[in-house]
Amino acid sequence: MTERTARRILSLWLPRLPTDAHSRRHPALCGHPLAAILAERGRLAVAAVNRAAAEAGVRPGMSLADARAIEPALAVFDAEPESDARLLERIAGWCTRYTPWTTPDGPDGVALDITGCAHLFGGEEAMAADLTARLTAAGFESRLAVADTPAAAWALARFGRKAPTLPLRGSLPPPLRRGGIDSSLPCGAGEGRGGGNRADTLLSPLPVAALRLPPATVDGLAAVGLRRIGDLHAVPRATLAARFGPELLRRLDQAYGRLDEPLSPRLPVPPHSVRLALPEPLTTAEAIAEALRRLLATLCAGLEKSGEGARRLRLELHRVDRRLEDAPQTLAIGTGHPVRRPDALMRLFAQKLDRVEPGPGLELMVLSATEAGPLAAAQAALDGGIDGQPELGELMDRLANRLGARAVLRLVPRQSWLPERSVAPASAFADAPGGSLWPADRPRPVRLLAPPEPIEAMALVPDDPPVMFRWRGAQHRIRLADGPERIAAEWWRSDGEPRDYYRVEDEAGRRFWVFRQGLYRPGVAAPWFLHGFFG
Repeated sequence: MTERTARRILSLWLPRLPTDAHSRRHPALCGHPLAAILAERGRLAVAAVNRAAAEAGVRPGMSLADARAIEPALAVFDAEPESDARLLERIAGWCTRYTPWTTPDGPDGVALDITGCAHLFGGEEAMAADLTARLTAAGFESRLAVADTPAAAWALARFGRKAPTLPLRGSLPPPLRRGGIDSSLPCGAGEGRGGGNRADTLLSPLPVAALRLPPATVDGLAAVGLRRIGDLHAVPRATLAARFGPELLRRLDQAYGRLDEPLSPRLPVPPHSVRLALPEPLTTAEAIAEALRRLLATLCAGLEKSGEGARRLRLELHRVDRRLEDAPQTLAIGTGHPVRRPDALMRLFAQKLDRVEPGPGLELMVLSATEAGPLAAAQAALDGGIDGQPELGELMDRLANRLGARAVLRLVPRQSWLPERSVAPASAFADAPGGSLWPADRPRPVRLLAPPEPIEAMALVPDDPPVMFRWRGAQHRIRLADGPERIAAEWWRSDGEPRDYYRVEDEAGRRFWVFRQGLYRPGVAAPWFLHGFFG
């Protein structure tokens, strides 16, 4: 029995997100003292500052008047929390280049579950270096940390080393280096996994604010001399709970891994996904196609292990010049039935690869099966098709991916006795509607006329099949006939008379489906119609 991979969480902190975003929009302000201000309790207060303002002594929370007294050259702008939240959501989406499991974490952070992903980028240190380097190039100051729990990673990112003196309150420990990478807990260092000494060494010196406690709780702990996380270990848990409430123990247990803390991704994570980090950017169509073949082979191998086939696939292509605001190029394909043959899926992707614009080159490709279904071994082994599909199935898939799934239709049975109402168009890839089956006891023609066309027919007696009929100027003498089969509209409809249908064959061997409309009435000739053809 194999040991389960230890969970690894990367916490990314963007402490100057509002001012960094404003400086990106106004490059002339880069390096100039800058602050975002917000109306608060009848006064203008500083909500965020850039590095130049922080080095001048301006801090979040102080009034604008005090800030200008400290730094007269301070430039200000109105804080826009909603805009910052949208930007953070885009950054969380950009972080999916490292893992599909990302989510915004508060107003200035992103949490990434990198379990099993770091080795694709050369390990956790290499992944962290790449992440911070890209953010720095984009103009964002950042710090990050990795740990077994979201709480420990959050605490280390915001209050870890690099700050010689840590504040007891607030969220901005000075000084902060642009693009800093904090020391992180090694894999398995949580207290619940036997690594308590290592976890305690890094977490104990941090202020209790690193436990994400309310300011009132932080003040209450400081009032009794409990300023660091390590100070809490000397106090009985029952005493802490009685004095400060259960939230303190919950946060403490989350940080040390004694209590699980779920992390929900911003978007549903595909059930099967593979990625290829490219050592050299790909610029040619041949190289991109070869990389895709490798991804398909790996993905299909995983599908085979789970006994599934892909129904929908998405290929994301990340360019080396992609900005945080830009979404990756995406190609999507779908199949009518579960498929896990790389060559068949490659043929579908090949129809769309000419849309790829590699620009200066692709550095990352991510292939995901966003929808999969069970695929039995016997079905996969059938000859003459794709994973049990007939050749028609492959043709349908190719047409749907070129023209769109809505353009490929099929006829499905509908509960109605009248032939022209008993079928309806539906997507070729939708499941057949329940309760509606093709009738097995009543032969139907392969082709129907819409609407039925009138014919001139002659019968020996009124209720007999015709012995001859004329259609479109051609005369047909009947050699064989079978019927009648009486068909009427549903009882709640009043828009049609009963019909007596006959299957007839003329002297040339051609087979027709004809009907007489209406019940026999003496002295009244009932009209005849041709409705379809057999064979």
